[in-house]
Amino acid sequence: GAIYRALALAAQRAGLDADNEAALSGLARTLPLGFRGVADETHVLLGGEVVDAEIRTPEVSALTSRIAAIPAVRAALLQRQRDFRRAPGLVADGRDMGTVVFPDAPLKVFLTASAEERGKRRLNQLMEQGISASLATVVAEIAERDARDQQRSVAPLRPAPDAKILDTSEQSVSDTYRVLQSWVRSAFQEN
Repeated sequence: GAIYRALALAAQRAGLDADNEAALSGLARTLPLGFRGVADETHVLLGGEVVDAEIRTPEVSALTSRIAAIPAVRAALLQRQRDFRRAPGLVADGRDMGTVVFPDAPLKVFLTASAEERGKRRLNQLMEQGISASLATVVAEIAERDARDQQRSVAPLRPAPDAKILDTSEQSVSDTYRVLQSWVRSAFQEN
């Protein structure tokens, strides 16, 4: 997910139109992208600059969904995504990680929550960043993005057939963590 967001930010900064497939796929192939782990946090780097907050703005989120629907962009980023997998393993999140990018992963989890709950969570994130928005607008944007991603022709948003589905609408972060921890233990004891 962060890879597409970083691409959207780079496209925005370059003034690229979301319909310019050739320019966007070219940018995807040369995107100066990196990740840096610090303690329990991973930071997204674009040309060496930490862009964690910038890639989560509403404008970048909207552009990300549009760019992610372009087949040439997806093709340009696929191997770059796969190249991040190294021993001892990788935890990857994104809307097609289990279906397209890592279909051979030993554990696939499809996390979900209602649009309303995700809207509340997103609104809190935006407020922490000093960005004002209304809950109704955020929920509408999430629902629109979900619909667009579910209907795209390439790598539509859906769980992998062998994914474990976890609806976190009514769960705390610690409850979700406990379930995931249990699933990880089970998956890797079997392999």
